[in-house]
Amino acid sequence: MAVFAIDAGGTRLKLGLVEGGVVVARCTVEVAANKRFGPLLQQLAEALDCLLDKAPDVALTGMGMAFPSLVDFATARVLGHSGKYMDAPDLDLETWAHDEFGIPFAVENDARMAAIGEWQSGAAQGFDDVVMVTLGTGIGTGVIPGGKVLRGKHGQAGCLGGHFTVRVGGRTCPCGNIGCAETEASTSGLPAIVAGDSAAALSRLSGSGTLDYAAVFREAANGDPYAAWLRDQSLQVWGALAVTLVHAYDPSVMVFGGGIMASGSEFLPVIRDYVHAHAWTPWGKVPVLPSSLGDDAALVACEWLVQSRLSLLGAGGEA
Repeated sequence: MAVFAIDAGGTRLKLGLVEGGVVVARCTVEVAANKRFGPLLQQLAEALDCLLDKAPDVALTGMGMAFPSLVDFATARVLGHSGKYMDAPDLDLETWAHDEFGIPFAVENDARMAAIGEWQSGAAQGFDDVVMVTLGTGIGTGVIPGGKVLRGKHGQAGCLGGHFTVRVGGRTCPCGNIGCAETEASTSGLPAIVAGDSAAALSRLSGSGTLDYAAVFREAANGDPYAAWLRDQSLQVWGALAVTLVHAYDPSVMVFGGGIMASGSEFLPVIRDYVHAHAWTPWGKVPVLPSSLGDDAALVACEWLVQSRLSLLGAGGEA
């Protein structure tokens, strides 16, 4: 039995057929930044049909979607937006999935989905108390305490770690808070950080084309003083966030994933050392691990998500 899996990123949709914890077929749909989601549905349906052509013998049990926003798992609705897909709260995606394919639909926050994937089939497999941090365009978090996904009454528990305050009096975040981890140390925050700092004028990061953490780590390694400072500041933010998450959720393991983790071998040991030095954990040291599923984490999680949704609908209880 297989599920359609959709990971709705800001510039591309990653699609897969997932069976037994494995992505057996995949494709991507490129989208313009901040495009509305509704006009993509027909293109999305056509791409999913193409996936079935690649694996014609699979039996579909449902469709799962990882979405970059707050969602209500119980009603399968997107609750808001973060500047992407602003029409999503008005869309009935469950009805769309039923009309197009005749299958059940489930949706969950994308960072929470990455945590579920790692918990079920990745680096956190075998642990029942898990925190995951995704470092990328933004910063997302997912929390699984006691073997149960943390969602909260309004769908925002555990997934807003990127909006924990790490710098009092810091930059204003698009979410409305001040000094969020995401606005202080994420790819989306880099342009404003560099543009607003006169010390960056002599750095190769200024006006050098694509500004991302690959460039920051590269230029820091090449001896650029400002890039080295920015790298070290970001590491402090990520370390402080990790300690806060340990204190808040008491995990047995912490997993880091996301696009910035392409350079993870360079900095994850620094974050691990920071957590072990500063987290108050008298019982021992929290393992700090890299994602083992990478970009597939949220796709793999769709299988578990659909099964949980079917259980919820069948039992009338909480998944």
